[in-house]
Amino acid sequence: MGNAPPPEDMAQEPINLMRGWPNPSLLPADLIKTAATTALSDPSMAHPGLLYGPDEGYEPCRSAIANWLTAFYAPREPVTANRICMSGGASQNLGCILSTFSDPAYTRNIWIVAPAYMLAFRVFEQDGGFAGRLRAVPEDEEGIDIAFLREQLGKSEVQVQAGGKQEGVAGPKYKPPRPWAKVYKQIIYCVPTFANPSSRTMSLRRRRELVRLAREYDALVVADDVYDFLQWPAAKPGAPSAPDGGWEEAMGTAHLPRLVDVDREMDGGTERPGADGFGNACSNGSFSKIGGPGLRCGWVEGSERFAYGVSQTGTTCSGGAPSQLTSTYMTLLLTSGQLNKHIQNVLRPAYARRYNKLINAITTHLLPLGFQLPQPDRDIVGGYFVWLKLPDRMTATALASACKREGVVIAPGTIFEVPGDRETAGFDGHMRLCFAWEDEGKLEEGVVRVAGVVREMQGAIGGSDGSPQVQDGVDMAGFK
Repeated sequence: MGNAPPPEDMAQEPINLMRGWPNPSLLPADLIKTAATTALSDPSMAHPGLLYGPDEGYEPCRSAIANWLTAFYAPREPVTANRICMSGGASQNLGCILSTFSDPAYTRNIWIVAPAYMLAFRVFEQDGGFAGRLRAVPEDEEGIDIAFLREQLGKSEVQVQAGGKQEGVAGPKYKPPRPWAKVYKQIIYCVPTFANPSSRTMSLRRRRELVRLAREYDALVVADDVYDFLQWPAAKPGAPSAPDGGWEEAMGTAHLPRLVDVDREMDGGTERPGADGFGNACSNGSFSKIGGPGLRCGWVEGSERFAYGVSQTGTTCSGGAPSQLTSTYMTLLLTSGQLNKHIQNVLRPAYARRYNKLINAITTHLLPLGFQLPQPDRDIVGGYFVWLKLPDRMTATALASACKREGVVIAPGTIFEVPGDRETAGFDGHMRLCFAWEDEGKLEEGVVRVAGVVREMQGAIGGSDGSPQVQDGVDMAGFK
């Protein structure tokens, strides 16, 4: 497919700034090959790796992850293996969390910080049974809009107490009482650091406010912490395509605590008087962004009671721990330090270079046309994406369609809108660009193509007498 000719509706060889995958050149295939050979050559690893794993997952991997997370996040108390449950990646684990800790007849709503990772919607609607009850929570420059969420959570509870349509409000209907789990009244989903798609990072103040709010309303905050390790210093516009040297080691520790750390440490933590021990935040982690998405290996961290509850999901109890064999490989990569070296010496420098090339191109070619960047004054950036506000009177839907014909694929903001709640947070005036997938040398050219399309559109808009216009097959009446 890589050598296939461009589609007929593309004028040039396509440049894909939409796909949120790592470039194949950044995959640690040789490291994984060596780890796999070592694990499969050692019966003490091969035998447990190829048999059914314990529900919580391969213990040496859980311990290795706990030590690795402790070194990176530096919480007050070390992360322990009992706080970790292995998963088949963040997406699979999201389904397990819903299966164990929610009940569609009792859990009121799924609150999703928007713009949101679009493929999570199906997990909530179809796997979780919450179709029609997804609610968008907008962001501001500090991340989640806490005032909005507080108001809406209050309204949700008032509606339930007033005898709304929701069944089973007195207690869970479909999930029987289980000593190893509970059912939360509310679920809140977010990507707090280098968010997909907005690239925003939630401030420490908002993280604390969110945990307090979750405790007040018996909510579980599910945080996808999948981009945290991919961080680097922000370069000023026009700076070289890579930050000054010597920063890699400094980026080896997190610049903010996770929500799960805040929940563990703040005001008595998950074991405070009156608490049930399950906590109100969990960290959904994955090796997909640093080892490769095909590994399908991740973990969830929460309180010990929470982690054990996830391990008791029916599919796990039947099939054994997810990614059991892959966990043996990841154990070796973690304990040998090879994964950390790959992150420090390969991924962070490469993504920093790619990010700054894209930002410099945006600064040169798009900002003068009226585009805007969120949180432009951050000292630390990361992740895979750049989120842009479009110029006035321009829609991302029309822009994406026109860009496709010029051989560049972008992600229009509309695909990141929460289904059924677009009035709260609509994003047809935004787009997402990914710097992780496309060849590094094509990033600026992709932005140049977008800028060319925008100039043509702005010219058409400026010349309009109010009547509908069509240019290159795009209805210009949509540019509002």
